[in-house]
Amino acid sequence: MTTFKVKGGIKLKGDLHPQGAKNEALQVLCAVLLTPEEIVMENIPNISDVNILIDLLRDLNVDVKKINETTYKFRANKINLDYLSSKAYKAKSSQIRGSIMIVGPLLARYGKGYIPRPGGDKIGRRRLDTHFIGFENLGAKFIYDDKEEFYRVTAKELKGSYMLLDEASVTGTANIIMTAVMAKGKTTIYNAACEPYLQQLCNMLNSMGAEITGVGSNLITIEGVKYLGGCKHKILPDMIEIGSFIGLAAITKSEINIKNVAYDELGVIPSVFAKLGIKMERRGDDIFIPSQDSYEIQSFIDGSILTISDAPWPGLTPDLLSVILVVASQAKGSVLIHQKMFESRLFFVDKLIDMGAQIILCDPHRATVIGLNHQFKFKPTKMTSPDIRAGVSLLLAALAADGESTIENVEQIDRGYQNIDARLNAIGAQITRIN
Repeated sequence: MTTFKVKGGIKLKGDLHPQGAKNEALQVLCAVLLTPEEIVMENIPNISDVNILIDLLRDLNVDVKKINETTYKFRANKINLDYLSSKAYKAKSSQIRGSIMIVGPLLARYGKGYIPRPGGDKIGRRRLDTHFIGFENLGAKFIYDDKEEFYRVTAKELKGSYMLLDEASVTGTANIIMTAVMAKGKTTIYNAACEPYLQQLCNMLNSMGAEITGVGSNLITIEGVKYLGGCKHKILPDMIEIGSFIGLAAITKSEINIKNVAYDELGVIPSVFAKLGIKMERRGDDIFIPSQDSYEIQSFIDGSILTISDAPWPGLTPDLLSVILVVASQAKGSVLIHQKMFESRLFFVDKLIDMGAQIILCDPHRATVIGLNHQFKFKPTKMTSPDIRAGVSLLLAALAADGESTIENVEQIDRGYQNIDARLNAIGAQITRIN
């Protein structure tokens, strides 16, 4: 187990460069299975979830060549389908939730795709019905072996169809799109997710020869094609990391400049942090956050307490609510955090309460935060990272604490944040990694 020793109470100053987006990388990497031609991928983040998926592609006999630290070449011209039935595949692919998106491309190109029950964050139920109902709508046969916890989908021929998704699942939409691009005829997907990373996937597929329209909306239309070719694709910067850095600047009273953020793709993220009273300035494609001794939470127009909740895009991504909760705990004022999508994501607040935060956990989905306005610093403590986003939120709390804190199970943070300790130490933090 890896541990961070974190000395808090230090102001940071300098430039931070966001990594490539984890959630986009997991989608577009699976799309390389759709073509035997070469795909060049830029801005791939060096994080454990992505590296596991790249290893999976290698094990499937995809030719993987690393050009530099963030750029790879992929060529899936000799896929080993027998590997899908191996114990090694079951063990490795169950480690990350993103592995579920291997199924769609394999089904589209080879008529079959297998996957064990995928892993990922333990943040409550994360059902897969949307994926497999979509496959069935396209003509696939679905079998689930509950003894082995193994999913199998097969199809002699995929045919386009109309479907109304039961939820705007991002990975579900991505998986169905990657299946439908080579199905016979027209597919219409209503209530589709439309996050920027999903738009990036659609744009990449179109550059490969797919015919996808409605990109950026919740109504996607796909005309199936027989063949997809190679392409070059660049992954967007990670909006979750950008939001984490905005929160870091505020809670540590630091002056931070976040470089090359693809600002126009951030949606409501800057405005939500602005509602917490955090000042920021757009400078071209950078975000500059000045040092602030205090930031005050806004109220609604009628004077009622501010509520911040997650929602499908263009609403606020649920991945940032943990960070927003921590940042609000040192603001002036109160806010209700409503995590609608996952019932276990707020359970890490007990660790913040131990540090002195004033938080009332109303139920598994809602927490009321009474800000300390930096008048009472967090007490240092020993804690364990339960998932990626809670882990980095605890890191922010530790950096704001009065003394040295210990964070265990840092592997969870490493799943989503690339060399976070070294990057923050470069602008003044004091984080020691102990393996």
